[in-house]
Amino acid sequence: MDLTKFFDIPGEKPLDNMVTDGGFCGIFRRIACIGDSLSSGEFEGINAEGQKTYHDYFDYSWGQYLGRMAGSTVLNFSRGGMTAREYCLTFAEANGYWDRDKACTAYIIALGVNDIFNQHQEMGSVEDIDFENYKNNKPTFVGYYARIIQAYKRIQPDAKFFLVTTPRGGRDEALGDALTETIYKLAEVFDNCYVIDLHKYAPVYDDDFRKKFFLGGHMNPMGYMLTAKMVASYIDYIIRHNMTDFAQVGFIGTEHQYREV
Repeated sequence: MDLTKFFDIPGEKPLDNMVTDGGFCGIFRRIACIGDSLSSGEFEGINAEGQKTYHDYFDYSWGQYLGRMAGSTVLNFSRGGMTAREYCLTFAEANGYWDRDKACTAYIIALGVNDIFNQHQEMGSVEDIDFENYKNNKPTFVGYYARIIQAYKRIQPDAKFFLVTTPRGGRDEALGDALTETIYKLAEVFDNCYVIDLHKYAPVYDDDFRKKFFLGGHMNPMGYMLTAKMVASYIDYIIRHNMTDFAQVGFIGTEHQYREV
């Protein structure tokens, strides 16, 4: 048996080795996906009057494809149009997503499209974060995004967080670069945080890509499945390159841990 494919292969980029079974992403038995329409399996339709209609089909979301692939339970903490601000102020509480019985071992956060590109909210900086009381965070994208991480850290202190950047193509590239840089800075100030950098490593969502994987302005079923493969493969890559960080995932949410004696 060749074990080297399970190691941190020198020179390997995050999506060089695509997994088909979830890879090491499967070590997380319960995962929450926090996001907007692209995390909700949203399909765009056109009605008889020629008007666009939008429909969240969670069973087609990349999170549920990932769950079926890895054999993990995945919870959709998402909805079309979601922003970090709305998630913090109304959405999460109204749907019970702060409840401790919904605690997960991993949280994948994919927000920013509606916040930054569509609503043009103030980006902010890590200076907007009150590390003692997240309710005092400033009302910026960073302030609300950090508040999500901080709230779930109170619920599940040892959980792992994967922060997803937006792919390139079809949007303001300079703004995409700024958002990516901001997400990296967020990952730096919190422990157990890792970046899934689709902005750098995913295919560019150009016209040819959109013809194959989009239905209007949102993805089609193949697009959501491809996204699941990319997210699972990226998490597998992160784990293989940081094995000691994930050795005690099985103890998350318990009173137990391993200590060297």
